[in-house]
Amino acid sequence: MGHWLRLGELELLVVSDGVMRQDAGAVFGLVPRIMWESHAGELDDKYRMRLGLNCLLVKAWGKTILVDTGIGSKSVRAPGAMGTAESGRLLDNLAAEGIRPEDIEIVVNTHLHFDHCGGNTVLDDGRPLPAFPRARYVIQQGEWEAATHPNERTRGTYLVENIEPLADARQVELVRGEAELAKGVRMVPAPGHTQDHCIVELDSGGQTAIYIGELAQHPVMLERLPWVSAFDILPLVSMETKRDLIERATASHALLIAVHAAYPGLGRLRAEAGRRKWEEEKENGANR
Repeated sequence: MGHWLRLGELELLVVSDGVMRQDAGAVFGLVPRIMWESHAGELDDKYRMRLGLNCLLVKAWGKTILVDTGIGSKSVRAPGAMGTAESGRLLDNLAAEGIRPEDIEIVVNTHLHFDHCGGNTVLDDGRPLPAFPRARYVIQQGEWEAATHPNERTRGTYLVENIEPLADARQVELVRGEAELAKGVRMVPAPGHTQDHCIVELDSGGQTAIYIGELAQHPVMLERLPWVSAFDILPLVSMETKRDLIERATASHALLIAVHAAYPGLGRLRAEAGRRKWEEEKENGANR
């Protein structure tokens, strides 16, 4: 069963594309191993840690919105030594909840790295086509430009098969800055991981939830402001963006959906002795 929950008038489903394995040292960037190793869990023989691929389905005022699409089911040209064999479950997990690809009306990509948009497309007779045939794919203009004009560092994660078929099908909607997707559902700029990285904020019935995208690759990074991943293009900007998120989420007691945490990746931040503490959300959200 997927993890359903209600946020005021909004209905949410955290849906997994599986897990990936990533080099733990790269995940934690400049942080010494002696400080992060107790948080990383069991590493495999290539020193890789497991990272979730948590996507979010939102039913809002008659619209069905999907935030991020994981790695997807195509054969993946994974950068570096990343492991993707346990990914590609998104469509099956949506189907298990009675949700068909044609039911999705809006797809939001927080950014266009392959582990957040690989499920944008599927193979049909060897040709990549949009996985959600009726959807508008809402993407920041600057992120689209970065993805379609990659440099030596980024070309390994901006993969044309995840992006170009959307333009060919005329299903791309490029936006600049904050964009309202439905009442109480907003795409909000959160730069640092990439220049035009975004998060998705949800507000309804006096409750707040935030899908944090790649602002933190592990919940401990929300507790420790200077812990920034080596994958962040603008690490100092990322730190300041994260500072704002931490302060707002703590003050509002917002529910956070952490993309790369273990499924379902739900938690809240609270102040404790002048520091922030991540508390995993224990409530059973299965009642719709």
